[in-house]
Amino acid sequence: MPDLAVQIGRYLAELARRGNSVHTIDAYGADLREFLHYLSPPEAEPPAPSAIDLLTMREWLVSLYSQELTAVTIRRKLAAIRGLFRHMLREGVVPINVAKLVRTPKAPKTLPEVMSPEQVNALIDGVGEDKLERPYPVRDRAILELLYGCGVRVSELAGLNLQDLDRAERWLRVRGKGKKERQVPMPGKAAEALERYLGERAVVRDEPAVFLNHRGGRLTDRGIRGIVKLYATLVNGDPSIHPHSFRHAYATHLLADGADLRSIQELLGHARLSTTQKYTQVALTDLIAVYDKAHPKA
Repeated sequence: MPDLAVQIGRYLAELARRGNSVHTIDAYGADLREFLHYLSPPEAEPPAPSAIDLLTMREWLVSLYSQELTAVTIRRKLAAIRGLFRHMLREGVVPINVAKLVRTPKAPKTLPEVMSPEQVNALIDGVGEDKLERPYPVRDRAILELLYGCGVRVSELAGLNLQDLDRAERWLRVRGKGKKERQVPMPGKAAEALERYLGERAVVRDEPAVFLNHRGGRLTDRGIRGIVKLYATLVNGDPSIHPHSFRHAYATHLLADGADLRSIQELLGHARLSTTQKYTQVALTDLIAVYDKAHPKA
């Protein structure tokens, strides 16, 4: 096996040991395998890691641009390669992190599209409508209520165990990025929907997951995404809505109703306040839109 392939395998194993999510490891793995494929000419081995120079990195970036990939996608791929070289530098495999020498493409500053409270309520209320004829409407409503009412990531929701619930005090214990734990309060509607679901949830021995699939196993990230997309399409006619859309709405609506930014940062589990600050831009954009529509001098 080529040295570079071995180093990629070791780096991904290190990410797993450090507690990175399966989604992150899969994404990095795909990007690193593409990089390995690019460096592997027909019927030849890729260069040794120490032989990969700045010119090689620039040529690889040019190949990404030629595919008309977005700046965001290229930045993600470059982050994966930089992480690999950082690992190899620590292991003494390469003398320098050559991936840090290439310029990071600038990503356009785009604001997340945020559902209005009316759109969120219409979607959640639509889950229980009999005309949809879904097999688990009580479970699905609880999922949407928690996504919006608690602002949790889809991976955090899928990872919830029964022992993470404080039903009396209405708290959730969630494990975020890097396995960091935090407590999140449950509002009334989310708590009611969860109680109703737990009253119907099948008792499955040795299965601690809160949300179960039709086989009695843990409902996965992908399964939750599919549920959200299905209801978003059937109820709101918008298949672009995904679990993170509820997280955006949660933060933006809290800010609009007077919550301070530091509190929202804690609730979302953001490591940096700058990540949370994008919601102030969304709120300001909404405020300007209201002004332009309502003010006589606008």
